[in-house]
Formats: sequence, C-alpha cells, structure tokens
Amino acid sequence: MTGDVLWSLRSDCPIPPRLSPYADRVQRWLDDRLPGLGPPLDGPALERLSRAGFARYAGRLYPGATEPDLRVVAELFTWFFLVDDACDGPDRLTPDQIRALRDGTLRLLGEGPQGHQPGLTGPLRRLLARAWREPRRRMPGRWRERFADAVGHHLDGVRQEAAGKTAGRPPGVRRYVELRRATSAAYVSYVLIEFVTGRPLPDAVYHHPLLHEIADLGNDLLSWYNDIASLERDRVTSGGHNLVLALAAERGVPVAAAVDLAAQRWRAALRRFVELRASVPSFGPALDEAVADHLDGIAAAVGGTIEWTLESARYGGKEGALVNASGRAGAPS
Repeated sequence: MTGDVLWSLRSDCPIPPRLSPYADRVQRWLDDRLPGLGPPLDGPALERLSRAGFARYAGRLYPGATEPDLRVVAELFTWFFLVDDACDGPDRLTPDQIRALRDGTLRLLGEGPQGHQPGLTGPLRRLLARAWREPRRRMPGRWRERFADAVGHHLDGVRQEAAGKTAGRPPGVRRYVELRRATSAAYVSYVLIEFVTGRPLPDAVYHHPLLHEIADLGNDLLSWYNDIASLERDRVTSGGHNLVLALAAERGVPVAAAVDLAAQRWRAALRRFVELRASVPSFGPALDEAVADHLDGIAAAVGGTIEWTLESARYGGKEGALVNASGRAGAPS
C-alpha cells in the first residue's frame, strides 16, 4: 500500500543523496565490535543490527565525516536504535523503567562512565560509554550540554509515548506531531553535525527562530516519511502513534486515504522547508560557514533518512523487499 507513495515522495525531494566513502568499511568495523557488548545481544540480534546498516545511515547523514568520527556516530546511532527496540518491542520497558534509563543516561553523559548509573546497564551502558568517550574528550562543555539536552528530550518523548500506549490513549494529530519530534531523535542528530564538522554554533545562532523552524520541518519530513514506511508494523505495535494512524482516527477516514493525507502534508512541509532554507540571512563571515554546515546537515538528515529507509532491512528495504511499482527493490546509492 505504501511502496508507491514512498518512491513518489523520494522523487519529489530535491536533496541529492550522498554517502560517505567510509560507510561500508565502518559497518564492517561495527559488526566486529558489537559482539563484545555481551548478552542479550545474541547471534540473531547481531545479525538484525548488521542488516539494518546503521553505519550506512550515519554515512548518509554525515557524508563528509572522517572515518574515526563516523565510527563514533555509527555507535551512537546503534545505541539509539537499541533503545528504540527496548522501549517498543514485545517485552518493552515500562514508563518508569524508561525514566530510570533516561536518568542513568544523562548521568553518564554528565559524569562520564566512572560513576554508577542505575537504570542504564548491560550492553546499552557499555555501548554508550564507549561511543561517548571521544565527544566528551574533544567537545566543549556548551556542546556536551546541548547533546545531553537533546538526548533527555528524546527519552522524555519515548517515555510519554510508552505511557500513552500503556494507557491505551492514541494521540491526536497535533499532539502526535509534537511527540514525534522528540521520539525521532532528529534533534540529537543535528547536534552531532557540530561534532563531525568541529564547528559548534553559539547558542543564540543555534536557537535562532528561523533555524529552529527549519530544524522542526526537517524533523517532520524525516519522521513522517518513516511513519509511512513503518505503517504496517505500527498498525500492530504503535497504539496509534503514527502520523497516518493519527490522521485516519482524527479525520474518520480509511487508512489508505490517510496515507494520501500524510503524503500531502509531507509535500507541504517540504515546500516550506525549501523556502525557509533559501531565506536564511548572513550571520557574519565568522559564522556563515558553520551555519551553512548546520543547514546542510539538516537537509542530509532528511535526504539520508529517505535513502536509508528504502535500502535498510529494518524497514523492508533491499534485503526486505520494499518494492516499487516497477518491481525494483531498494534504492540506488
């Protein structure tokens, strides 16, 4: 039902696909590293992680990153997807457990791995401690706080979503869009732009209203595209936490019609995103290059998510046979 829509939206997106030349090499490195995290990451779980291609996802969002930095980002991406699985799987964490996970995570990000972080244990703790080592060493305190704030916002959203599912309260469209901006972790990926470029922005620029609106739109675009791609799975597991399902419930229309509504909403957001990105003023010669990097990174998050969604086995991509109308599986690199 959704394959043709996904390919149509991809053709509408003017952001050219890019991929780091190190992506596949980092994926092999990541595959070799993950078994050392220990149980419960067994053979089948490790195989699923490898087939999902998180290093390729990182390589699409940060195509200009050095190989060592891409390794860091690939490990962080894997951590977030492991958290997603822990919070959204059949044996998912309770809202209270997610709160404890959030608290332990923020404690590790603030204090480093030496202390005790209740709620953050096992492979999740070991992977985050390892991946955080280099950003913590290299980046200024202002950036580390920005990263921790984004992670905390994400995990708060994950907890609120879990509480809604537990209570059987599907969100309306407005509430869903707000919550999805947190659960996507897109704001975390934006902070990582500064890590791979080495150009942290001043707070006043990073939070400038125009850049903030562009960031929100980029978040919506990648999130809603993902919602359409994961619709069939979400109809079973999400408790209504999917843009298509929220639209269907609020408008009183069949799910197939809601897919078209979501696609229309996506195209409108894309037009606004392109318009605003073209209207960003100069912030002065000392900052314009960093601002351009930031905007390019947000655009790469949109385009890279589209390409990775179409190719990744996590969403039925080239290894899971997400096929368009002509029978072509996956997406070209």
